[in-house]
Amino acid sequence: MMNDEAKLLDKLRRIEALHAGASTPGERNAAAEAKQRILNRLAAQRESDPPVEYKFSLENRWSRRLFLALLRRYGLRPYRYPRQRANTVMVRLPRSFSDTTLWPEFVALDEALREHLDAVAERVVAEAIAGDTSEAEEVRGELAMGTGQG
Repeated sequence: MMNDEAKLLDKLRRIEALHAGASTPGERNAAAEAKQRILNRLAAQRESDPPVEYKFSLENRWSRRLFLALLRRYGLRPYRYPRQRANTVMVRLPRSFSDTTLWPEFVALDEALREHLDAVAERVVAEAIAGDTSEAEEVRGELAMGTGQG
């Protein structure tokens, strides 16, 4: 399992480097340099593209945690207003940064994280509960109603 986590961390770092515009293999491996390039891009975009308020709704708890961490990594302050749901994330940032960097990076990171969590859940359920983790079979209405199980 630790090897799986190391692979995931490496994949997440490579995704960040890709979105930071890394051009050489050495740069792609340097997470600190990737983060700094993104921070520099954000600062430059704030000059030409004033921040606007965004509202994001993230139903999945892990996606929301990832998104909040990504915002904080880039010095952005997530918040929500009173009476907004816990799945709501508000943030002020330049539209260009959201469109070209933050959201595409989040989508790629989120996909990698979901794939990893799905694989872990599948493995745990198969080992601890039942080996067959396939989806439910699709049946016609009459057959399903006549099973007597519910």
